[in-house]
Amino acid sequence: MDKTTKTVLKGVGIAVAAIAVLVVLFNSFYTIKEQEQAVVTTFGVPDTVSEPGLHVKIPFVQQVTKVNTTIKGFAIGYDEVTGMSREDESLMITSDYNFVNVDFYVEYKVSDPIKALYASQEPVKILKNMAQSCIRSVVGRNLVDSVITTGKNEIQAEIKEKIIAELEVQNIGIQLVNITIQDAEPPTTEVMEAFKAVETAKQGKETAINNANKYRNEKLPNAEAQIDKILKEAEAKKEARMNEAEGQAARFNALYEEYIKYPLITKQRMYYETMEKLLPDLKLIIDSSDGSVKKWLPLDSWNTGSVTTPAPADSEIPQ
Repeated sequence: MDKTTKTVLKGVGIAVAAIAVLVVLFNSFYTIKEQEQAVVTTFGVPDTVSEPGLHVKIPFVQQVTKVNTTIKGFAIGYDEVTGMSREDESLMITSDYNFVNVDFYVEYKVSDPIKALYASQEPVKILKNMAQSCIRSVVGRNLVDSVITTGKNEIQAEIKEKIIAELEVQNIGIQLVNITIQDAEPPTTEVMEAFKAVETAKQGKETAINNANKYRNEKLPNAEAQIDKILKEAEAKKEARMNEAEGQAARFNALYEEYIKYPLITKQRMYYETMEKLLPDLKLIIDSSDGSVKKWLPLDSWNTGSVTTPAPADSEIPQ
């Protein structure tokens, strides 16, 4: 190897060494600006550096991620660039069942760089979803007049409190600075017409229910009265039938006792009582023993005992 070659190789080596030194020096320092913080990771363990200025780190061992801590914001209900409305975000329903378009602007900043980087993948998206949920919850509890005119400040304050409380629970390293209502107005004509149709159907449903309840209230007392009447009549008939049956049973027992004592007279009496029921106007003719004298007697005299006649012999009693 000649002298020239050695000189060239030496120069190349020096250049490589110089470049390596520059790379090491470049990776050994980093700068933090105002309203900026850095998360320095050493072997996977993060640490926060918040002092602005020039800082030193171990090259190839420590990794630095800078986080902007200035106040940022995003819109809900409209596009920030074009200003066009986004009804999927802005259209809401109030407590008095009216629709309203409400636009909000949310301001936030990073409060904990480490959690903002590692606690979730998209902390800003989480904040937006959280804000939309709280907005709909609060707007849904207010009247449309309050949302559009008089109650904006109270609504903003309540929404802010709810979001701050949710952020404390989620702990994603994001801090809510402020949330404001940019605009609030009734929805488009198409939405209003659809809402009116729904409201009309709802009122029709309520009317039908009220009419049904009225009809029920009118008919139910009459039906209950009829049921009560039928039950009472049935109970009365039941008592009458039972009393009648008991009376007939007692009469039969009494008649049987008389029959045991006086069988002939009892059979005669039963015969005449039966004939009186079947033929109430029938007259009884009794001939005297010699056949020359006849008597006409009413049949009921046998029951009342007003006429006394000799009892016929057993052979004379109808069988």
